[in-house]
Amino acid sequence: MKYDKIKSELFIKNRKNFMKNMAGKSIAFFNSNDIYPISADSTLAFEQHRDIFYLSGVDQEESILVLCPNAADEKHREILFLKETNEHIAVWEGPKLTKQQAFETSGVRTVYWLKDSDKIIAELVDQCNTIYYNHNEHYRAKVETETREERFNKWLKKTYPHKKSERSNPFLQRLRSVKDPIEIDLIQKACNITNKGFRRILNFVKPGVWEYEIEAEFIHEFLNNRSKRFAYTPIIASGQNANILHYNENNKKCKDGELILLDVGAEYANYSSDMTRTIPVSGRFTHRQKDIYNAVLKVKNEATKMLVPGADWEQYHLEVGKLMTSELLTLGLLDKKDIQNETKQKPAYKKYFMHGTSHHMGLDTHDYGLLDEPMQANMVFTVEPGIYLPDEGFGIRLEDDVVIQQTGDPLNLMKDIPVEIEEIEELMNN
Repeated sequence: MKYDKIKSELFIKNRKNFMKNMAGKSIAFFNSNDIYPISADSTLAFEQHRDIFYLSGVDQEESILVLCPNAADEKHREILFLKETNEHIAVWEGPKLTKQQAFETSGVRTVYWLKDSDKIIAELVDQCNTIYYNHNEHYRAKVETETREERFNKWLKKTYPHKKSERSNPFLQRLRSVKDPIEIDLIQKACNITNKGFRRILNFVKPGVWEYEIEAEFIHEFLNNRSKRFAYTPIIASGQNANILHYNENNKKCKDGELILLDVGAEYANYSSDMTRTIPVSGRFTHRQKDIYNAVLKVKNEATKMLVPGADWEQYHLEVGKLMTSELLTLGLLDKKDIQNETKQKPAYKKYFMHGTSHHMGLDTHDYGLLDEPMQANMVFTVEPGIYLPDEGFGIRLEDDVVIQQTGDPLNLMKDIPVEIEEIEELMNN
């Protein structure tokens, strides 16, 4: 792995917190992701299932974590099953985790090879009344490919049909949404790498540059700082492309007078960062662009202050909508008639700001979190208002990653990434 070793105490604590929620005489399973085929003998790069990583730190395919807190044999209360290496695998793929390395990574003392799993699982399930099944239950999830996890779940249900079924995801949603200080440090590292990438492109952008060339500069800096990839597909959207919210072709020449919306983040140790900045191709904003930019910046700064313990998700977005409405009225983009004609389902500001302001962030860019529960300290959220003007040929979005604090304003993990107009122009024209 490119990243520095993570302290196993994080994963020990995560497992302990999860098992506190389990019913008596129960067992839970967590699987690695598949390595997905493309065609012929080509595959996508392996990405670990975030749940097994959260609970064990194991970043390797064909792994199973078993949690059985009431197992008769104490050594079987936490088990890792791993792919056993051999000479062929070592030559062609490189070494896999040894049992000792798995223990050092995860803190799980009992490690077996995968070939022994059926027998040991059968012995453990026989001691239990309940099986916890892990599913992807994120509110944005659209899963059309059967995962290794779901294949395993099918096998469990077929093999042990009479055992009571429970879901592990509600526990994980709640646990993963509140970050440990070690996790916040890892997200901060991802944000620091993103900062380096952004400062690099400020000295690179000029009229005539292509969007994909900017993307290349970002990934150069990310890889050079121990990030293995973008945290998500990057958006390098110049001119009118900024008005396509999920634009990612990144294949247009950037012209003098245009703005470029950059929605880009580095990952580090599987943790995400999520940044958006909007910059002028020429290095200078026009007066009109400055007015829109400062309105978005004001909404971002005011919205950030609302992310405090106890805040309600739905009410937060209503309040941000009021902030945006005020700015759009000041800019002349909305008038009193627009406000009179708006409805609760279709507020007037949505004409120019059509997406949400924030989402949970962590191991996943759109991370787990229960939106019907009050916000808590150490949750990490994005703050990303925008104004999109197709008729004027540009859109502006600004986005930071912030940590809710027990008292005071949220901690902005992107406070060192330039966002003020004056600093961006100065850096672009040095």
